[in-house]
Amino acid sequence: MAKCRHHASWRSAWLGALMAAVLCAPLPALARTELDRRIMQLRDQMRLVPDQSLAELLALQPAARADTPRVQAELLAQIGLARKHLNQLGTAEATAEQVIAYGKTLRDDVIVANGLLARSAVLIARDERVAAHRLAFEAEQLALRGGDQTVLVRAELAVGTAHSEQGNFPAALAKLQLAVDHARQVGDDPMLLFHALRALTSMYVRIKERGKAFDTLAELSAMAEKQRLPIQMVLLKTSEHTVAGSFGQQDRALRAQLDSLALQRQLGARHMLNSTLNNLADTYLKRRDYARAAHYATEALASSKGLDNFDGDATAHVNLGHAYLGMGRMAEGKKNFEAGLAWVEQSHSLPDQQEILLEYGEALEDAGDLGGALAAYHRERTISNKLFETKRQNTMLELQERYEADKKQRQIESLKSENQHHLMQQRVWWLLAAVFALASVVVGLLYRKVRQANASLETKNLALKEQSTLDPLTGLYNRRYCHEVMAGLEARPAQAGDNLIGALFLLDVDHFKHINDSYGHAAGDAVLKMVAGSLRQALRDADLIVRWGGEEFLAFVPAVPRQRIDEIARRVLLGVSSQSLRHQERDISVRVSIGYAPFPLAPAGEPLSWERVVNLTDMALYLAKSNGRNRAYGVRGFANLQRTSLDEVEQDLDRAWRAGYVDLNLVMGAGEASPA
Repeated sequence: MAKCRHHASWRSAWLGALMAAVLCAPLPALARTELDRRIMQLRDQMRLVPDQSLAELLALQPAARADTPRVQAELLAQIGLARKHLNQLGTAEATAEQVIAYGKTLRDDVIVANGLLARSAVLIARDERVAAHRLAFEAEQLALRGGDQTVLVRAELAVGTAHSEQGNFPAALAKLQLAVDHARQVGDDPMLLFHALRALTSMYVRIKERGKAFDTLAELSAMAEKQRLPIQMVLLKTSEHTVAGSFGQQDRALRAQLDSLALQRQLGARHMLNSTLNNLADTYLKRRDYARAAHYATEALASSKGLDNFDGDATAHVNLGHAYLGMGRMAEGKKNFEAGLAWVEQSHSLPDQQEILLEYGEALEDAGDLGGALAAYHRERTISNKLFETKRQNTMLELQERYEADKKQRQIESLKSENQHHLMQQRVWWLLAAVFALASVVVGLLYRKVRQANASLETKNLALKEQSTLDPLTGLYNRRYCHEVMAGLEARPAQAGDNLIGALFLLDVDHFKHINDSYGHAAGDAVLKMVAGSLRQALRDADLIVRWGGEEFLAFVPAVPRQRIDEIARRVLLGVSSQSLRHQERDISVRVSIGYAPFPLAPAGEPLSWERVVNLTDMALYLAKSNGRNRAYGVRGFANLQRTSLDEVEQDLDRAWRAGYVDLNLVMGAGEASPA
């Protein structure tokens, strides 16, 4: 399960950086008291045993009442963070709000910043990242005013994390390096520099700085060996796993995982075990060692009992389902995959559901259950369409807002221009009274200026129209524009003897998720742009080419000889596969699968709407993907519809084809042998 696995790798790295910022407490400028040191110790052990730490922190409250306001606020913040570790998010957020209110009452920027960072950590746990980032930036400004070096480091770590999650890697790197420099100046908190270096290590991994990642890991290792703090030893192994695994040292990465697991068991860190066990299951799935994967996934399920660990349970079920399918235990595999999906559906997280369904479909396909894979892909497609529609609506709202702002600005400029024009008119009349010939020249210049203003306005209007109709990544038309064009076409059945017909092609990039996971999203974007270029070369200028959504493209060819539709599908398949994409010194092989059909399409003489034809091409596309990919299936026509219905054909195109109700044609891509 992608989300939860990332929680233990990338997601945990960045959440760890933010939590490092929060867990490293703001301290008074004076030497620590005994209570200060005890709170710091409990803060450090919180990630290992949060329930025990919470109990001890609560027991310190009477003693804290006689201490300074900052110590009282720190104790309260750590109580809230312990509750966050125990998934008591509502109570944790309320506690953070108490710290913020206390700091505002005292007008103490350090205390307010502490509370803001604690609340930001809770929002991260809820996946409310935009709000969490906003609080981190606000906390940094307060930390700068407060003059406390420790809280400043914590805020810089939080802001560096925010920049990274927003994709601003240069700003993230600069902020994390600054946090490390400042942390070196704080001598009474051994974990502050350790957490800062861990965050910087993860950043180096993210930007593919291999040498710097291993150098920083070596410094972390030296610190852990010297200080011998249990939490450092565990977190060191987590960082080692991330660095080694990201740069091809898979055996070392696995050893680090196993060492971390042994340490957690030795320390009784029940709340960390689930994530580590799920990561180990995922590692063995990638190695196709399904027996070990099932073993660790089963352990992960057992470890989460009584912990209210939503993400961990969902991930464990998905991992166990994948392992069972790999072992040929189909019923158990499906049962566990569906259990994992049920957990995620409760969170209403559509992206997580989509990723699990893609993994489910691929696992079923590898296990030979093509029908089950097709059903999983259809469920994923439904979610994909919902996500795309939501994104499209948000994009249109943003465009509308920009248009309205631009419109208001033009109105203001127009009023200014009119006032200037009236003033200039008066001057012109005075000039006319003096020198008529010179005035005529001025009028000519004014006329030209008005023409230029009108031309500029027209250019802006065209640019706005282009923004609303084009996909920003590929430059192809977007789905909204396609709907407008296709809605204006009349679906009439082709006349007898009419050789020129239209055709709709729907294509999907094969194994696109694998490309993103293996090479990064920048490589995925490069693949999409390459496919768009291939479609422009394979099709005509008059053909409509659309970024349909995600890695899907749609093309409408309005007039083509009937016998050449299959040839167009073959040309697109070969055009994409013949190109080599070079990304960061690595060659990426790209293939596509296609579903296509003539349009208009009129079974039994009744023309189908273009949306319904696209649905049929969608079914044909998934038939192509479930039967090996790098191929195209085209709908030619229908037969014996009186014995079935079009609805049944649409529900299971493969069965309808085999029953003789629909005529399909198969076009193979390069390097694929035609089936016997």
